[in-house]
Amino acid sequence: MAHTKALGSTKLGRDSRSKRLGVKAQDGQRITTGQIIIRQRGTKYLTGKNVERGGDDTIYATRGGKVKFFSKTRSRFDGRRRSATIVSVV
Repeated sequence: MAHTKALGSTKLGRDSRSKRLGVKAQDGQRITTGQIIIRQRGTKYLTGKNVERGGDDTIYATRGGKVKFFSKTRSRFDGRRRSATIVSVV
């Protein structure tokens, strides 16, 4: 008869690396073409002038200049209003 229990695999011990999301360039900061402004999941921040959104929703500059953040009220598809932060390069 065995005197120890059968050893199974543990469900603990796994952890994913952090994705380093967030704002990479602040309001008024100078940036160059192609530089990442915000790394995000989803569309928390929307794109403005001289800014594009990548496939993973990363916002990057298409032209060099100063980063500008401003808020605007947008309508959703169902008619509800949403306060959105828009990022642009001027």
